[in-house]
Amino acid sequence: MPSNLVGKEYTNLRAVDGKVISATATIPPLGLHDVLIRITHTGVCYTDIEFSKHNLPMALGHEGVGVVEAVGPAVSTLQPGDRAGGGFFKNSCGHCRNCLSRRDIFCYVRTIYGYGGSDSGTIGDYYIGKESYVHKIPEALSSELAAPLQCAGATVYSALVNNIATPRDRVGIVGMGGLGHLAIQFAAKMGHSVVVLSTSKSKEQEALGFGASEFVLLDDDVAEAVKLPVDVLLITGNRYPDWHKILDEKILARNCVIVALAAPSHEPSSSSIPLDKLFFGGFRLHPSLVASRAQHDDMLDFAARNGIRPVTQVYKFEGPETVNAVFRNLEENKVRYRAVLELCGKRERED
Repeated sequence: MPSNLVGKEYTNLRAVDGKVISATATIPPLGLHDVLIRITHTGVCYTDIEFSKHNLPMALGHEGVGVVEAVGPAVSTLQPGDRAGGGFFKNSCGHCRNCLSRRDIFCYVRTIYGYGGSDSGTIGDYYIGKESYVHKIPEALSSELAAPLQCAGATVYSALVNNIATPRDRVGIVGMGGLGHLAIQFAAKMGHSVVVLSTSKSKEQEALGFGASEFVLLDDDVAEAVKLPVDVLLITGNRYPDWHKILDEKILARNCVIVALAAPSHEPSSSSIPLDKLFFGGFRLHPSLVASRAQHDDMLDFAARNGIRPVTQVYKFEGPETVNAVFRNLEENKVRYRAVLELCGKRERED
């Protein structure tokens, strides 16, 4: 590691009383498997907002992409000058049953954003990650587009590949926001018929352009509007649908897998779910976290080869006030569809 980097002070962002502020950190000597990334672009999403409100002692940001500046002595898959990204899934034990079966995201001693590894976030000059938990970015993906894939892309990709049983499965997607617009693209490129269920009529043509086969308004009679029941339903928004309306066998095929990609803190208790419909329809409801390490790499490769591209709204990073403004826009639903901070894009292009 270059001696001029050890002990170098840099800026990252943290939250106090719900407001984002600048903080100073110092680059430590790198461990055997550490990778130091100079961040050029990072996505911003609701997870960042949620954690900023809890006054946790943590550096913000979990969708970072940048240029590798230095690596630890045992790192063999990355080298200075490579582009790499990551930030949500930070570490796991590597030897438990879950880790050895490609389900390392469920490791009992995992480190994920907000629950450990709080000194390094991606909204800042540098990010320090473990070799196996940062991912080389394919040449076909720009850093601006790769940033939202580090969490949003990995989340919807793993939800799809872990729950689709056959190539004939019809996929329903509730919500067409930051996660939903990517889920449509991934599912369509995998060859599935995609049914989008949305509250916004204005998004219909865009949904069809992303690859959707059908577009249904949730305010309408959904059971009559859906042509055939779906086999897998992804709930991608930050609110859950009306369970009494959705748990209908004209909408969901029997044994349908309902995958929740968020856990909104304002949601009512699960007792509001009509359990009789869940039981007699054989519907299976479960959550899905971000991808495992292997799936994350698969996702980046799939996105690069199949032309999957997030729709981004780019903000030139000028400090905490930029992030506070992005937070406001996200909460007011003014971002289509992923907010991306450009921290030093000019320098990246010069490299």
